[in-house]
Amino acid sequence: MKNNMFSLSVLTALFFMMGFLTVLNDILIPHLKELFDLTHFQSSLVQFCFFGAYFITSAFFGKLIQKIGYQNGVVGGFLLAAIGALLFYPAASVGTYAIFLGALFILASGVVLLQVTGNPFVTLLSAKGKEARNLALVQAFNSVGTTVGPFFGAMFILASTDGLSKAEKITSVQMPYLGIAAALLILAIFVKFFIKLPDVRITAETISEEANDTRTSALEYKHLILGAVGIFCYVGAEVSIGSFLVSYLMPTFNIAQEEAGKMIAYYWGGAMVGRFLIGYLMNYIKPYICLAFNAVMAIALLSYALSVGGEFGAYAILSVGFFNSIMFPTIFSLATKDLGRCTSQASGIINIAIVGGAVVPPIQGLLADSVSLSISFIVPAVCYLYILFFAIKGHKLD
Repeated sequence: MKNNMFSLSVLTALFFMMGFLTVLNDILIPHLKELFDLTHFQSSLVQFCFFGAYFITSAFFGKLIQKIGYQNGVVGGFLLAAIGALLFYPAASVGTYAIFLGALFILASGVVLLQVTGNPFVTLLSAKGKEARNLALVQAFNSVGTTVGPFFGAMFILASTDGLSKAEKITSVQMPYLGIAAALLILAIFVKFFIKLPDVRITAETISEEANDTRTSALEYKHLILGAVGIFCYVGAEVSIGSFLVSYLMPTFNIAQEEAGKMIAYYWGGAMVGRFLIGYLMNYIKPYICLAFNAVMAIALLSYALSVGGEFGAYAILSVGFFNSIMFPTIFSLATKDLGRCTSQASGIINIAIVGGAVVPPIQGLLADSVSLSISFIVPAVCYLYILFFAIKGHKLD
């Protein structure tokens, strides 16, 4: 158990970097939108490209982990993400939006490998019945990354462009992403050569044998499929809200892009606080009850924002971050519960569903372009309705 606790603590660095890298998209979107004179829909292609990597690579990575093991998966994820970050340098030199998207896809593929590896790693290391709680607490460090990320992006990407030409503004992303690449390489070296993590593939096989479960495909578990749809809706809603926050906050509070970028930290910081607080409460309250309550609150806050608009509406949207907090780890743990030998395959399937982050933002972007940005927040509200269904009934079906 001591070794497991050490392993869980090591994985906090993995979750921090996943959150940090993902949330920087919320800074890149308005930055690139201005530089390349993009529509809301065109700028949302950043998220489409980033989260599209989940759809394309997750299943392959799920099978790969079964062969190379979880520790090598972590190392590979850090290395692949580092390559993507390094490619921002030539992408910025060329100054073409499409090349930025290509670099993002490679970086995202590294994040996918970290996701496919990290989430089941935590659940398999956890004591029975504590999977959702532990995953929520470890993922709190994902939220630390998403809280720090907007400040980093606003300081080193947005603020550093004052008084620069368009070409100079485009290259402003080079040094920050070189620094990110260096940090990822250091983490890969550390995990590969300086620590030893347990091989949880053995644990997964033991779970199946003890349950006398002869199923060999994760697709045979109905609650997994419904959970994957839940992940699609959750990630789609969370990312979509974050993608348009800067554009929503700037006119609402009459503030500059840099200040609006910093305010995104309240959205992601709420998720961090929620993961620590609600993760602790899950010692006493069943995870599916916490999930249902959070879904109801997210729907209520978005409905309030749609009704009143203005600054109060903006604060309501920012508050949704707190209730997003335990959604991913809770849906994941409920969807993969007792899958045993099928856990790594299930993780690949669930991570395919993270493509919701690629699909939902463009839908909201189209609605924002055709109707209004404020009305477009009805799109994530619909996503939370499905999550409420999964919390009440979907996770029980098998």
